[in-house]
Amino acid sequence: MKIGVSSDVGKIRDINQDSYFCSNIEALPLFAVADGMGGHNAGEIASSLAIDIIKKYLYDNKEDLINGLITTPKFINDSLNKANEAILAHSLNNEKCNGMGTTITMVYLTKEEIFVGHVGDSRAYLLREKSLKQLTHDHSLVAELVRNGSITEEEAINHPQKNIITRALGTDKDLKVDILSREIKEDDIIMLCTDGLTNMVSDKEITEIILKNKNIEKASKALTTTANRLGGSDNTTVMLIKIK
Repeated sequence: MKIGVSSDVGKIRDINQDSYFCSNIEALPLFAVADGMGGHNAGEIASSLAIDIIKKYLYDNKEDLINGLITTPKFINDSLNKANEAILAHSLNNEKCNGMGTTITMVYLTKEEIFVGHVGDSRAYLLREKSLKQLTHDHSLVAELVRNGSITEEEAINHPQKNIITRALGTDKDLKVDILSREIKEDDIIMLCTDGLTNMVSDKEITEIILKNKNIEKASKALTTTANRLGGSDNTTVMLIKIK
């Protein structure tokens, strides 16, 4: 597989509260993006803590994963619950971090499948040939309003409550994780991204940019650059994984 990543602070924010992880162990192809939230840089702490816990859990359980003694869905669920517990504990023990949290979208690849773990409004997409499909459902107030028919997708774009997240790591002791799997094929491209991209760049533009840039490292950079050109109102992180 080939991997391209770009993370940018954007045009408005002072710091980048996004974090990400790309496994460097071929037998453990785990990838994740996280978008932190909270004042006093607490969002940065939450997202980086989530990534650190997931990495540690991956390495602590690598033999069981490789040998099939733990299923991928269980690994995803357990690692995210461990991260949730750690963020909650840190928030309770550090006054400046009270109320911090983070989104997380992670994928684990096997030879024929992709497994996705998801909490929040960062996203996973699958680009197959020239068709881009969102794999995850946003855990946000506006997304729920669209799903239940209260507002249209067009009304959601500039909705005043667009930034209200209904599910995140570190905000509730009882965490509900969305876990899904999809078949993957050669030349598929998996995209993980924070909402700094999708709030600025349409699916059509994203597709065109990836298809135009055959080098996925350049494609990921082109996507963050485009988000900034269109306003850059948030941190933007994009990870592209091309299946070979």
